Amino acid sequence: MLIQHSIYHGWDNRYLIHEAARMLDRFRVVGMVDDTQPHPDVLCEKLLADRVTGFRITSGIRGKEKWLTGPGMNAMWKMGAKTGQAMCCLINPEDLPAVNHMCQQHPDTKVVIDHFARVGIDGEIRESDLSQLCALAKYPHVHVKVSAYYALGKKKPPYLDLLPMIRRVVDAFGPERTMWASDAPYQVVDGHSYKASVELIRDHAEFLSASDKEWLFRKTAEKVFFFV
Repeated sequence: MLIQHSIYHGWDNRYLIHEAARMLDRFRVVGMVDDTQPHPDVLCEKLLADRVTGFRITSGIRGKEKWLTGPGMNAMWKMGAKTGQAMCCLINPEDLPAVNHMCQQHPDTKVVIDHFARVGIDGEIRESDLSQLCALAKYPHVHVKVSAYYALGKKKPPYLDLLPMIRRVVDAFGPERTMWASDAPYQVVDGHSYKASVELIRDHAEFLSASDKEWLFRKTAEKVFFFV
């Protein structure tokens, strides 16, 4: 997956679309659309032809009171239910109630929660935060990325302190709705590595079967994003 980061290109998805077109069997794009502009849903649908199969939405741009409000955002979620494009939420635990509300309003829209909703980002994995995340499992189209190990809990490889949270999330959502993610380039700075990130799931998550790991490493992402 090629994921748009607002700090680099803002709302301009052309670079990622160009790269995805070079390797059609390998890449899909999670883009960004400005929901405050007229008819963002029309643009979402148009971008599907460019293999944009998801949209990153985040409270970090508009602020926690406004990021999921407004007619444009509602139109995007409604269009996502029609096209299959996912709303990919880069959020913190305090944003989970707002996502829950949107899932109630748009139960047919595909949703991906990035990086456990950053539960444990301050070093403490709170039961209340984890419960709010797992409560979203009641919506059948919600998925979770179990990733960003460098930023959560003790933040030290081999990240074994995160195994109980991984197990809790996989138990709640099932392997078919959970996915590992590289979180490039952040997973490879300050002594962290992709090797340690992969090994946590591959070698240390003994509660996962070989089939479960295949879903986390490959099949869930294919199901969610590689439908065009």
